Amino acid sequence: MASSCISCHKRVTNTTATTVFKCPQCQNYDIMRCGPCRENAVSYSCPACGFMGPN
Repeated sequence: MASSCISCHKRVTNTTATTVFKCPQCQNYDIMRCGPCRENAVSYSCPACGFMGPN
């Protein structure tokens, strides 16, 4: 699995403020987000169930 942000698709290996968490809805997919996308509340969609975040 490539280490990239689900929102911007940039590599996030060894970058600060990166987080990984299970999809809040299905718990079947690991969501990886970079610091800038988290800070700017850039949206993402779970490929497994279609859950839309961050709101």
